[in-house]
Amino acid sequence: MKLRAWAPATLLAIGCLLSMGVRPQRTMPLRESLATAVPASIEQYTGTDLEISAEEIAVAGMTSYLFRSFSTPGDKNANFSVYVGYYDRQARGHTIHSPKNCLPGSGWSALASTTIAVPAADGPVRANRYVLQRENERALVVYWYQGRGRVEANEYKVKADLLRDAALRRRTEEALVRIVVPIRSSEADAQQLALHAAARLVPSIYNALPL
Repeated sequence: MKLRAWAPATLLAIGCLLSMGVRPQRTMPLRESLATAVPASIEQYTGTDLEISAEEIAVAGMTSYLFRSFSTPGDKNANFSVYVGYYDRQARGHTIHSPKNCLPGSGWSALASTTIAVPAADGPVRANRYVLQRENERALVVYWYQGRGRVEANEYKVKADLLRDAALRRRTEEALVRIVVPIRSSEADAQQLALHAAARLVPSIYNALPL
């Protein structure tokens, strides 16, 4: 009986997968460059754009990206960084890589993970919250997926929305947004800074995404 109950959902998922693979997806360019849409300064922090290597771009497969480090005047250490990777279409073998699989690398290990509410003009949205550690360093990571009118943290919901939109709308464009804050004083301070940045980023990125 349980198998029968899941049959319609399974058939729908298979149909969506086939549609995503067979029907050509629409390429949706940004309405505004990420470099322009994302604020050059957030509160007292000023941003400096960084480059990602060609090898990393080839692996990640994003169409456009922004990698910006924010710091205060006279402080050589970055207070936080913002990464936005945009995909104008997704297909088999060319989709957003989940950060939860990429974060524990280069000697970093995950200490804790949960979701967190980000304040937004139309009400709070959910984002993923990770605490990472490497030797004596710790960092707070907040990330979410944004596109096609949604902000989403849940990986399964992201995949389900992607399959449905691919089948019904032929649209699969999406952005991955990630904030990394080194934990220097406390997790609470790092989280407050990440939330301030996230609250600015959500509407700014919507300005660049296709309608």
